[in-house]
Amino acid sequence: MTTERPPLTRLGKGLRRLEAVDKVTGRANYTHHVSLPGMLHAKIVRSHVAHGRLVGIDTADALAVPGVYGVFTGADILKIIPEPYYGPAFHDQPILAIDKVRYVGEPVAVVVAESPHVAEDAAGLVQADIEELPAVLDEIEAMRSDVYVHDSLRPAGTFADLKHLNGIRDTNVALTFGVKKGDVEAAFKTAHRVFKNTFKTHQVMHVPLEPMVSVADVHSAHAYVYTASQTPSFARTEIARLLGWRENQVTIKTAFLGGGFGCKLYVKLEPLAVALSMLCQRPVRVALTMAEQFYTITRHPTTFNIESAVDENGRIVARRCEVIWNGGAYADIGPRVTQKSGFTAPGPYDIEHVDVTSVAVYTNRPPAGAFRGFGIPQLVWAYESQADIMAREMGIDPVEFRLRNVLSDGKRHATGTVMKDAAISQVLNRVAERFGWNKPFERTTGRFRRGRGIGVGIKACVSPTTSVAAVSVAADGSCSVQCNTVDMGQGSDTLMAMIVSEVLGVPAESVSVVNPDTDASPYDMATLGSRSTFHMGHAVRLAAEDALAKLLAMAKEVGVERIDPADLGTLFVRKFGMQAGTVIGTGVYKPTYQSPDKNTGQSEDITPNWMIGGTAMEVEVDTETGMYTILRMENVVDCGTALNPLVVQTQISGAAIMQLGTVTLEEMEFDEQGQLRNAGLSEYKIPGIQDIPRAIGREAVDAYQSNGPFGGKGVGESATFGVASALAAAIEDAVGVRITQLPIRPEKIWEGMRNNERAQL
Repeated sequence: MTTERPPLTRLGKGLRRLEAVDKVTGRANYTHHVSLPGMLHAKIVRSHVAHGRLVGIDTADALAVPGVYGVFTGADILKIIPEPYYGPAFHDQPILAIDKVRYVGEPVAVVVAESPHVAEDAAGLVQADIEELPAVLDEIEAMRSDVYVHDSLRPAGTFADLKHLNGIRDTNVALTFGVKKGDVEAAFKTAHRVFKNTFKTHQVMHVPLEPMVSVADVHSAHAYVYTASQTPSFARTEIARLLGWRENQVTIKTAFLGGGFGCKLYVKLEPLAVALSMLCQRPVRVALTMAEQFYTITRHPTTFNIESAVDENGRIVARRCEVIWNGGAYADIGPRVTQKSGFTAPGPYDIEHVDVTSVAVYTNRPPAGAFRGFGIPQLVWAYESQADIMAREMGIDPVEFRLRNVLSDGKRHATGTVMKDAAISQVLNRVAERFGWNKPFERTTGRFRRGRGIGVGIKACVSPTTSVAAVSVAADGSCSVQCNTVDMGQGSDTLMAMIVSEVLGVPAESVSVVNPDTDASPYDMATLGSRSTFHMGHAVRLAAEDALAKLLAMAKEVGVERIDPADLGTLFVRKFGMQAGTVIGTGVYKPTYQSPDKNTGQSEDITPNWMIGGTAMEVEVDTETGMYTILRMENVVDCGTALNPLVVQTQISGAAIMQLGTVTLEEMEFDEQGQLRNAGLSEYKIPGIQDIPRAIGREAVDAYQSNGPFGGKGVGESATFGVASALAAAIEDAVGVRITQLPIRPEKIWEGMRNNERAQL
């Protein structure tokens, strides 16, 4: 691994988030605070069936309510937007339902009123007449069913790597992606042992504590949209496309986000808010309740069939993977999850023969899309659980089994891309060392049994994507950053200020980072996939270096031999004779990328970097009830150089705790008709302070990403990877029960123990 590292003067040292005081004192601005003169409020009427023909909508009673401005349906949207369908992969999702509904909770009408309370009351009076059709809810059933969620599809063509998508008919499969390497069939025939398992994950919601909200004000042939979005640049492009307008006729403004985790990507409420503002000729605010978010976007449930062949030394020689992604009623970014995550299904292992099939499937559930980890936690759950099964049955220590198989730098990943600066074995060894894996461990033999488990996973950084940034130096020497990376709690604003500080030598605390505004902030593909540190970090670095070059040229012009970062303003005075002028540096970053071969999935350059995360856990299980307590959790990641170690530490803990919630507590529960039973925090449980381990360790290994900005790369998702499999392994180590379907609930453990007892009789 590359060890030559340039010295850092300001990066690499912990800096508290620049917005911390504003947030804890309640002064930070959020989109929920936006209030415009004459603003109306919208409340959505939703489908009560999972699949059906929309026969008619009775709005008369709602229109009669005092204070109601209007009630609008898909027919009204069609009058102003002839093709009101949106989506980053397929243009398949209507702003309001047209002709059909495809899941319980789909928007079918909207009430707009002077008050949100009036709108909510009136929404309950709208009657939707829906002729119910058969529905498909399970991803395996949907693959085989002749009940089709969509009659036909139109690819969006948004991303270069998805431009090959075709319109489909008579199937629920939106995308199939494969990776082929070597001769899997021959390897299986000659293998020492073959292991075959199926693992399933469930549907969960992101649960940001700031629910989704968008405010639109359309006038004078210009749409102004204030929105809690992770993708302001995409939102501008998509709104402009829907309206047939130029991009400069659309302005997207956002502020701090109260969490996003993937649910606020691309467009969600923005098209509806814009359409309603056009219909009402006034600003309109569309704000969801916490419960309504569950009907908007979720994380994919999956079925993962994995078959692995090993030799007598415990080396994995071949692996066949089939991953079926339940994408719900609309594709959103699901096809990209299917592709980008699918090729990592073989895991962080050096396997000569590989056959991966990754399939995105439509069902009549709420749509699924990006979620922290972008599909990787579902995959790691399966391949690391099977690693434990194989190690246990072959009598090999789980850490040793992994180390025998792990990919190292210089080796080729299953896609054909050579691994570089990927500290997989370093992460695995360090998490084992922190955990004391090689020290004596007492599992106990009484009612309460103890066990331990470990897991490691990898994620490719999403590519190809582009980031653009500008750094402005004002006449008094103060600096500001313009970029469309959205700070949603990950500390990106602070990091961008630190990068400018590193290049220009000014204090990071004096650098302002402008809230994303597409009229002022340059393009960025999205704030997702832990890409911002790498992509936008490079763009900001390049912009700061460009500004520095211009400052040096100015200094030479006015006869100044050395620039003093503490007194940049003197240059402007020497140049203009007064405090005047601006220096603007710009930077554009787009890493190299080679699209995978359509037949084999092979690519020499599938990703610019790899994120790695490992987790180890110790649990105690009550053999009488199946209740368990996580006594300790250790998390170790590779994020290259930790550019802001203070934020890296909190990101590691936050990611691990969030994933722990999805593994132990959270589950969207549907009945046979597709009705969600537990929308909202009163019934859908996320971790509280009493639900997390008292001992949580965290560390970023001493690594270096040679092609990263100042040696760094992303970290926001890495600690999610190994949580599920480590917990399952620890439970099996304690009581001999192997859980193969998430979430891990005490009743499943209890049932497994009783089954084991019956098997021994």
